[in-house]
Amino acid sequence: MELLKLATEWAKAEVFSTRFFILFAFLFLIASIGFWQLGKTDLAKAYIIPTLVAGVLLMTIGLGLFFTNKSRITQFKKAFTTNAAAFYESEIERTESTLKEYTVVFKVIPILIVVAALVMLFITTPIWRAISITTVAMLIVILLVDGTAYARIETYHKELKLLNNNS
Repeated sequence: MELLKLATEWAKAEVFSTRFFILFAFLFLIASIGFWQLGKTDLAKAYIIPTLVAGVLLMTIGLGLFFTNKSRITQFKKAFTTNAAAFYESEIERTESTLKEYTVVFKVIPILIVVAALVMLFITTPIWRAISITTVAMLIVILLVDGTAYARIETYHKELKLLNNNS
């Protein structure tokens, strides 16, 4: 039963965390509307589309992760009741593969931030500056939320291993 409780708590924490993607998505969408309604300069007008795109991307990520993790909570109970040993093994495998994916994310996103910063430095047209700044902002949000998610799944994985050692 400890295994089910541990898995459920992790999934609930993930559901809470994904709400931050949704929150930042709304902020980007509000910024886009603000630039559309109030933007007077070329640079302000250039932010309309990039912030809209960033908002939609973050909303898609947030809602996708929210519903995936929300459904996991009920799936965990079913899988645990059906076969606790198989559930344990599948969680170990899933957490290990997710941890590997995060190492790629934490290498690729900083590279993308550097590329966007270089574009910002060398291409000074308003649209490219707006795209670059919005991209950096969006990627920082992703790093912030994913950084906490990585720490959570790493802790969850270690606790899963401890459960097996204690059994």
